[in-house]
Amino acid sequence: MPDVRRIAERYELLEQFNNGGMGDVWRGYDAVLDRPVAVKLIRPQAVTSPHVAEEFEKRFRREARVTARIQHPGVPQVYDAVLDESYEQLFLVMELVDGAPLTAYVRPDQRPPLPLSWAVSVAAQVATVLSYAHDVPVVHRDLKPSNILVARDGTVKVLDFGIAAILRTDVTKLTATGSPIGTHQYMTPEQVRGARVTPRTDLYALGCVLHELLCGRPLFAGDSEWQLMMQHVNAAPTPLRQVRADVPEALEELVLHLLRKAPEARPADVQEVYERLRPFLPAPGEESGPSEAGPSGAPDPTGIFRRPYAPRARAGTSNARPAAAPDAPPAVPAAEREALREEIREVYAHYRALLEEERYAQAAEVVGEMIEPAAHALGSDSKPVLGLRMRRAVSRQLAGDHRAALPEFEALADAYARVSGPSSEEALDSRAQAARCRGELGQVTEALAGLNGVLDAVRAVDGDVSENAVELRRDIGMLLLAQQRAAEAYDVLEPLHADLCVVFGPDDELTAEVAETLGVIRLDLDGGPSASPS
Repeated sequence: MPDVRRIAERYELLEQFNNGGMGDVWRGYDAVLDRPVAVKLIRPQAVTSPHVAEEFEKRFRREARVTARIQHPGVPQVYDAVLDESYEQLFLVMELVDGAPLTAYVRPDQRPPLPLSWAVSVAAQVATVLSYAHDVPVVHRDLKPSNILVARDGTVKVLDFGIAAILRTDVTKLTATGSPIGTHQYMTPEQVRGARVTPRTDLYALGCVLHELLCGRPLFAGDSEWQLMMQHVNAAPTPLRQVRADVPEALEELVLHLLRKAPEARPADVQEVYERLRPFLPAPGEESGPSEAGPSGAPDPTGIFRRPYAPRARAGTSNARPAAAPDAPPAVPAAEREALREEIREVYAHYRALLEEERYAQAAEVVGEMIEPAAHALGSDSKPVLGLRMRRAVSRQLAGDHRAALPEFEALADAYARVSGPSSEEALDSRAQAARCRGELGQVTEALAGLNGVLDAVRAVDGDVSENAVELRRDIGMLLLAQQRAAEAYDVLEPLHADLCVVFGPDDELTAEVAETLGVIRLDLDGGPSASPS
């Protein structure tokens, strides 16, 4: 396995995907629980001298624990907090969220502007998250678009709770410059003045964010950080309806209320803010119209209001991936192709090592990262690329993620049918694995149809007692049994048992397993034992 940095002997840092004033964020991997994580590395300059180290450790652990107590889907879970012995490296290990930051929603070139329903849905979800945090109590202190993310299902996630509190300068003066914590575009007047921070501090920042969502640009624009800070202290915000005429008057009034300079002049709490946002939220069951289409490809934050507590989409429908059309690889020099093939061989070695450690989820990620560059150089239907895709599907299946593995196997079946023919071993195996995934997902009728179709093709070539045929017959019998079709299951498994006794012998493990299952079926068909043994 390639060398990777590991924290606390379990968290591996794989790829840095963000950095900011308070720390870097890495995509990581938890080797113990076989799951991806996000790891926030607080910058080493947070600790400026040895004499503050002990106080810093206490603050760090206290804030990490407090943050972990915010129990709400809109706050990524905190899994662990790690501070090294030198006090120079500290890490928060958190839930890894797949989604888009609000910065993707408020681009200056966004035309038409973000629909009112989208902006209000984001703000209402943030308000809900803040209500849970303020009840702990935790004040965010650094609310801004880059700290607000919309997950793929439309759930708004508020990131970096507790980070500003861990590094706050009003007590320990821990930052290298001594400058106040916060981002100047969203800093409250009280933060600029160095006054006490309260839950109403987060309300002002929410007002800045909502203003930007609705009009597409920040509340203030200055030539310097100092000018921006002074505008937050002294300048009057531009009423929204002067910038965007379709903003309702009551919504404009709410934003101006949130942006009052004095904290006590703002709304009483986020519960009040939510109630004032409610009239502008989509109603349950309401469908979105053409004018409510948000940025292309961005997750829709209105969905949880339109379809509250909706179940996940059925497997094999919305998540199904269309089969990739074959493409011709670009003209890549032979030396470059050979170097890529060598890299793939190294990935395979890493993949095998991960499988041996039962780190199936990470194994899927390792091979998955090679698929796009390999497809670009070698073609999407080339043997190495299909091999990478098959390994990713298998490792997801081994990890128990049958929902993700199903469309992968189905797409592979189509690809192998194009390349090697619909009756090729690879195409049939992909179809069989897709059917097994359907069985695990409770789609037994579809699974049986798939397995029977593969069995017919295998029998035509290899007969009834090949390794593939035996496994298929056993799986079909067990699926019939799962559907409580005991008689049909018996009709499949009884001749299978006879074949196994001839080919492998009665003491073979699979033969014994089928015999035991047949015994259970006989009891079921006979109505159970007539009397207890004496």
